Amino acid sequence: MALRVAVQMDPLERINIAGDSTFAIMLKAQELGHELFWYAPEDLSFAEGRLWTMGYPITVQRVEGGHYRFGEPRVLDLGRDVDVVLMRQDPPFDLGYITATHLLERIQAETLVVNDPASVRNAPEKVWVLDFPQFMPPTAITRSLGLARKFLAEHGDIVIKPLHGFAGGSVFRIGSDGRNLASLIELFNRTYREPHVLQKFIPEIAEGDKRIVLVDGEVAGAINRVPGQGEIRSNLAVGGKAMKAKLTAREEEICAILGPECRKRGLLFVGIDVIGGEWLTEINVTSPTGIVAIDQFNGTDTPALIWAAIERQFHALGK
Repeated sequence: MALRVAVQMDPLERINIAGDSTFAIMLKAQELGHELFWYAPEDLSFAEGRLWTMGYPITVQRVEGGHYRFGEPRVLDLGRDVDVVLMRQDPPFDLGYITATHLLERIQAETLVVNDPASVRNAPEKVWVLDFPQFMPPTAITRSLGLARKFLAEHGDIVIKPLHGFAGGSVFRIGSDGRNLASLIELFNRTYREPHVLQKFIPEIAEGDKRIVLVDGEVAGAINRVPGQGEIRSNLAVGGKAMKAKLTAREEEICAILGPECRKRGLLFVGIDVIGGEWLTEINVTSPTGIVAIDQFNGTDTPALIWAAIERQFHALGK
């Protein structure tokens, strides 16, 4: 069945088509005969009891510099004119992002929104993971320098990062001497209104952290992301290198627990991060990535799995 699909995402000219997960999903949608529209999250409007946007019919192709073409824009009623909305804009997870989830909730009786907007809002990457402390490294969420010093004294070597950071931005390691801890907490407190994440440093990060992708609660594949020289951050966006990976028994246990929770919340496409084969650090639900590298290593077709799951959900809702 051909679906009318509106993709809420960032400007297409900025993406790296070689590795962008949203672009891969759009290519597969087009291959399956679905009709695609693009719009920016800031273009959402609510009026007369309906949710509107200016949408652009779009065709995509894997041609560098010519990877998309817009048709004539049209006003879309996202409740009536489309079947599926893919919420795929990148963080920051700020008030603009949160507002978009509130607006998209209003069309869920008519249109399938992936991932579920209320669940995205209620499951920030570094907050929902706190529900699974049995899998996490020692962690604190705080703005307090006193607590940060106590945490460092207990664990000897720690990492500090923004609670709503993304793509490996502003991640710092503090050694046992505590040098720059006070200055860093002061800087973070001036920069962010929310508290910050402190975690025990896991030396195994030198061997990479694993991105595991779940589609409708099932493991679709995984890659190991290895930090570049002199880095503790393994994100591909900051120079990490992707390598083929298999799951450990501990990671399979983590996925067995998380899978049903994702399905229950309507989180169809999720990426989780695990260090050292056992330490769960994040559950990514806003705009997870990694499927292109996974498919290159494994010969799989994760976009096809995603669309099969979307079609199942669409029909299950009586659409």
